[in-house]
Amino acid sequence: MQSATLSAVASSLDATPMQVALAWLLQRSPNILLIPGTSSLDHLRENLAAGSLVLPAVALERLDGTI
Repeated sequence: MQSATLSAVASSLDATPMQVALAWLLQRSPNILLIPGTSSLDHLRENLAAGSLVLPAVALERLDGTI
């Protein structure tokens, strides 16, 4: 189940929750290699856009608190 925090952060950044989740993982560690699955071209575009999404420090703190 998706967390309310993830949804709130996504809404504040005008992004989808999955984009925020991918961006969060990428920003947590430079050693992470994500290989998200996708079933459509739209999802692929959404996943690619997550790579350029920069999460502000406040958002990272909020998301880190959900673990």
